[in-house]
Amino acid sequence: MTAHDPVAPCEEELLTVPQVMARLQLGRSAVYDLLRTGQLASITLGRARRIPTHALTDFIRTRLDQEAAA
Repeated sequence: MTAHDPVAPCEEELLTVPQVMARLQLGRSAVYDLLRTGQLASITLGRARRIPTHALTDFIRTRLDQEAAA
């Protein structure tokens, strides 16, 4: 399969809010606060909010860098 093959498996995984809650061990309102303030990027598909795995990784990396700099 080529990179342009529409049937090729997608490397990008989209997470639901409950999945992010479990991974970060945070409550629902805390995760939605991160989304609302733009600290955690997401996309909306219809009424569903999805968080790309790379956005979660970027968020964690940024927080680690902030903690290290403090």
